[in-house]
Amino acid sequence: MSTNPALVAIPGSERVPLAHAKAVGAPAPDERFEVTVRIRPRPATARAAVASDPLGATVPRARHYQSREEFAAQQGADPADLAKVEAFARTHGLAVVEASAARRSVVLSGTVAAFSAAFGVTLSRYEYPGGSYRGRTGSVHVPAEVAGVIEAVLGLDDRPIAKPHFQRQPAPEGVMARTAGKSFTPPELARLYNFPTGVSGEGQCIAIIELGGGYRTADITSYFEMLGLPVPRVTAILVDHAHNHPTGPDGPDGEVMLDIEVAAAVAPKAHIAVYFAPNTDQGFLDAITRAIHDSINKPSVISISWGSAESNWTPQAMQQYDAAFQNAAALGVTICCAAGDSGSDDGVGDGRAHVDFPASSPHVLGCGGTKLVASQSRITSEVVWNEGPTSATGGGISDFFDLPVWQKHARVPPSVNPGGRVGRGVPDVAGDADPATGYRVRVDGQDLVIGGTSAVAPLWAGLIALLNQRLRHPVGYLNPLAYGPAASAFRSVATGSNGHYKACDGWDPCTGLGTPDGVKLLTALGAA
Repeated sequence: MSTNPALVAIPGSERVPLAHAKAVGAPAPDERFEVTVRIRPRPATARAAVASDPLGATVPRARHYQSREEFAAQQGADPADLAKVEAFARTHGLAVVEASAARRSVVLSGTVAAFSAAFGVTLSRYEYPGGSYRGRTGSVHVPAEVAGVIEAVLGLDDRPIAKPHFQRQPAPEGVMARTAGKSFTPPELARLYNFPTGVSGEGQCIAIIELGGGYRTADITSYFEMLGLPVPRVTAILVDHAHNHPTGPDGPDGEVMLDIEVAAAVAPKAHIAVYFAPNTDQGFLDAITRAIHDSINKPSVISISWGSAESNWTPQAMQQYDAAFQNAAALGVTICCAAGDSGSDDGVGDGRAHVDFPASSPHVLGCGGTKLVASQSRITSEVVWNEGPTSATGGGISDFFDLPVWQKHARVPPSVNPGGRVGRGVPDVAGDADPATGYRVRVDGQDLVIGGTSAVAPLWAGLIALLNQRLRHPVGYLNPLAYGPAASAFRSVATGSNGHYKACDGWDPCTGLGTPDGVKLLTALGAA
């Protein structure tokens, strides 16, 4: 914690130790690492003159999106601001690794001693039941001359920030065998949800964010040959020194393979770009901004199946992620986020209700979960997924984000927490997530059944890739459309609860607007 009066605290940067964590000493002063400094956007007057048309509930083909090059030049960081931060870094003995106007980011490298002095923090090593991390308490500080330029500093604290939202079925059904209606391949679910036919995602790129694990090409080849589908093109993009590092079916490989196989099985000719990053608030954001502003692969939809309760995040981090998602909307990129697998308390266990972030950002499509039963290619039952407090869809009312304008008429209830705040309601949409009625996938040579809202995000990402191909124009920011002209394209799930909240007709904090009728959604989005 800084006592230097010349330094200014960054609002919302306060940190406290993880639960049950103990400080065990200081890291070595010469230990080197990297941080990401987030820079303010160009002045509001300049941005207002070049801002893209308001998106609102305008159908996709009538929307104007900026190219990535236009965005970088018009709404990215001002080169003068980047230069100020680079000069500040050199003054404090920090090296500039990368600077990006589009991503509004400067990556710095330095020692514990240099970063501590530059940002007015005291770094310590912490041990907790899940491992150890380098951490800090209190706020991050910057000199007054750059206080208005720097919005956030991420990476000083490298605690794990998110967890994957997938669950394996305790007793797998064997090598791709099943009892009718008990588990599904992704193409079977696409048919049950009436996804558009005659399209394959060709010409689209689906980005997938991963914070651990990896994939094996042999598994992908074997899985798609079993499905009788073309083997997808999958590219690994490594962010912040991360790797495509498969470790076994009991670890995060299950998340990685689930995401790839679900998205690609729905849109088999889409290019799948997998962005691997460290599981920190810095790594997670860097992967997201890398995907959004990737001018080579040019994703049109991003699937995110990692997250944690809002209470685990700093306000500065949530604000910066949400700003990145707003940038995605301007570029016509849809963001699909899993809503969590631990019911309405999101695994916090403090007696209060919590929603999962980044699914709670108003600029992403929050994806909740159902339990689906089918017979003879028809849905016979679909209810809220809830098999107990550690196996149930997330959802509820945000403690951080306000109620968006497009949810004003969704009858979002007050939070069950003290004060009854009416904030952003989560999720927006849903799909099959119960591992007992889950997805048949292949992970590290094993055929498994996996569920969780992790599966719903790539399912929706695959659907959006199909819609983008058929519409010949990116859907982009779907939320205003889903709650407006496309509201009739959803099947309401009105039975069940996720703990504190119950399902009902229309929108609810368990399954949102409901599950998709893909053809109806296509029709609504293609309307004049």
